[in-house]
Amino acid sequence: MQIKTPTLLVDKKRCLKNIQLMWDKAHQNQIELRPHFKTHQSHQVGQWFRDFGVKKITVSSLPMAAYFAEDGWNDITVAFPANILEIDLINHLAAKIKLNLLVQSLETLAFLKKNLTSPIGVFVKIDLGTKRTGIEANNFEFLDALTKGIEASKQLVFSGFLGHAGHSYAARGLEEIRAVHYEAMEKMRLVYDYYHNTYPNLSISIGDTPTCSQMNDFKFVTEIRPGNFVFYDLMQLQIGACSVQQIAVALACPIVALHPERNEIIIHGGGVHFSKEVYLDNNYGSCYGWIVEDDGNSWSTPISGTYVSKLSQEHGTISCSDAFIKQCAVGQIVKILPVHACMTANLMKQMFTTDGSLMKMMPFNQSY
Repeated sequence: MQIKTPTLLVDKKRCLKNIQLMWDKAHQNQIELRPHFKTHQSHQVGQWFRDFGVKKITVSSLPMAAYFAEDGWNDITVAFPANILEIDLINHLAAKIKLNLLVQSLETLAFLKKNLTSPIGVFVKIDLGTKRTGIEANNFEFLDALTKGIEASKQLVFSGFLGHAGHSYAARGLEEIRAVHYEAMEKMRLVYDYYHNTYPNLSISIGDTPTCSQMNDFKFVTEIRPGNFVFYDLMQLQIGACSVQQIAVALACPIVALHPERNEIIIHGGGVHFSKEVYLDNNYGSCYGWIVEDDGNSWSTPISGTYVSKLSQEHGTISCSDAFIKQCAVGQIVKILPVHACMTANLMKQMFTTDGSLMKMMPFNQSY
């Protein structure tokens, strides 16, 4: 494959190993793996999950649910608070698949009860500590009002409680990941202990890549919903969720200018390709990506002291050593591990496997 512009590459072998590890963990804990597909947004990658036996998935929007329903997925949770303005699409999907939505307000519940034309599953969102959306786990008065409101509707089926410990992304190292996990588990245990006698088949759904990657205690949990693990990235590496060998995507970018006087290389690859997700490296400061050794189709280890230090819209700046810049030329391709694979993939909207096969993704203008 001849690369001429910024191109997202996927190492299928690494992806399959990542899926295998998470699938094995779910199987060993006797829980469902309902992976989040917002990371890859690809029918082809979805098929890799199918090959392992995955039957239920998570997405981040109703159009994404429709995109994967087209490919035969028929049990889909939209892990985002239900948007009542999309009621037409909700009804369209609910007539075709088992659709699960998140509810955390009586107003949303009342609207759905009045306007639904087909049954849907409903998860009540619990705040596990991220302080973004969800209900406090000990607010039983309000949780009772929601669950009883769901039961009172013929079109709403109570699926259980769902939470996302997104604050695990601020963790650094195993001990901090563990602390987030057990904080989230304690919150979910409050809900489980209060409701499991009333609802013997109660679903408890959690899911974030750091805790699902590193923890093994999932007592009373019925399903996990990690997403980023299929690719991993530098953010997950910094958190301690993965090894560098597990990072399964790299952005291939052309060199367009060399500045040896300041040890900088300019690439075609900017914020519109990587996103401007950044992490602060203890040695180098702001980092937007690591340059890796190119071993032909794929890549191997990161090159020490060689990283993307600045991004503008189309330009990227690589800071590097004298030795590295002497090996480079205008027109050469460099491969870079992204900080946040989900954001990078979402911007690129297509990927290629390392053997050159095109992997189409959900288009920007997807509408239903």
